[in-house]
Amino acid sequence: MSEARSRRVFFALWPDAEASGHLAALGHSLAGGGRAIRPASLHLTLAFVGSVTPGQVAELERIAAAVRADAFELSLDRLGFWPQRGILWAGCRQTPAPLRRLGETLGAELRAAGFAIAARSGSAQVPHVTLARRVRCASLPRLETPVRWPVGEFTLVETHLHPSAASYQTLASFPLAAADPD
Repeated sequence: MSEARSRRVFFALWPDAEASGHLAALGHSLAGGGRAIRPASLHLTLAFVGSVTPGQVAELERIAAAVRADAFELSLDRLGFWPQRGILWAGCRQTPAPLRRLGETLGAELRAAGFAIAARSGSAQVPHVTLARRVRCASLPRLETPVRWPVGEFTLVETHLHPSAASYQTLASFPLAAADPD
């Protein structure tokens, strides 16, 4: 690989196998002619960085390794649909405080280092996992049972674009601290 080749990267949370299975099943059952996201590609984006050089990847890893945040349980308790882009998603009715703090801290550190973080990243976005694309949807059912998973780390991920869909490669993982029992 050439040192000059740019890499398209972002920071994310990845559901465990059980949550991924539930989310994939939801996507398949509600896609309505759209394209359900493969289980291995389901994630919640914390901060989209975009194209960087290999040297910047090392800097991103250094920045992320210095972020201190607590582990938490994520509960996706609502379904949503963005009709202009045909995106069906599962998200949080209320952003958990540890998720908000993680997104804000990571975003602030990245901006302080000169990275231009996408406007819809971190706390500026609705925390969500995209379930399907190119969906046509008149109404959504209520999500009766929240999809939960324990979040003990966040990851730096590289996107590989393909004609049919994107695939993702984890470049590094960063542990979250066990929450203090209060």
